[in-house]
Amino acid sequence: MSSDRFDADYYARFYGDPATRVATSDDVARLGAFVAGYVGYLQLPIRRVLDMGCGVGHWQPVLAEHFPNANYTGVEVSEYLCKTYGFTRGSVDSYVGRGRFDLIVCQGVLQYVDRTALAQAIPNLARLCRGLLYLEVLTREDWEHNCDQSRTDGNVHLRSAASYRRLLSPHFIGIGGGLFLSREAEVTLYELEKLE
Repeated sequence: MSSDRFDADYYARFYGDPATRVATSDDVARLGAFVAGYVGYLQLPIRRVLDMGCGVGHWQPVLAEHFPNANYTGVEVSEYLCKTYGFTRGSVDSYVGRGRFDLIVCQGVLQYVDRTALAQAIPNLARLCRGLLYLEVLTREDWEHNCDQSRTDGNVHLRSAASYRRLLSPHFIGIGGGLFLSREAEVTLYELEKLE
C-alpha cells in the first residue's frame, strides 16, 4: 500500500468536500455510539484503543467521549496525515505497537491492501486485539449493491464478504454490526449473538 496515494488531494475529495466526501464526523459519532453501546453491553473494560488507519481522526473525539480514561493510539500509513495530525506512522499488516488493545477500530483500510498484506493484516489485528475489533471494509458486494460509487474510492481490491469472514474466523467471532470479538476475550455470548 503506497502512502503516496493518500495525499492532501485524496483526503480533500473523500473527507473534505461536501459534494464528494464519503462520511462526516456526525456519521462517525453515530457509529461510535453504537460501538460504545455494544462494548457496554459486553462489559468490556476499555483501557487501550487502537485506531488503525485513522484517516483525518474522526474517531479520536468520539472514542474520547465514550472512553475518557482510555489511551488512544492513531496509526496511519499516510505520511501527509502523520505530519499534519501527529499520528503514528504504520501499516495494518506490520504495525507492532506496545502490548495489546481492548478495542481496535479499522475502518476503510483492508480494501487497500494487496493479497500478501491482507494475509498478514488479519493475524496482525488478532495479535494486537484482546477484546473487540470494529471492522469496516468495502466488499465486492458492497461495491455492486450498497455504496454510492460516485463518493466511494473504487480503486481498491474488491473481495467477497465471505473471503473476509474466512480470514477472520480463526481469530474472531462475528457478533454483528461490523463487530468481531477476539476468541481470546473472556466474554460469554449467547448462541444467537454469534454470526457463525
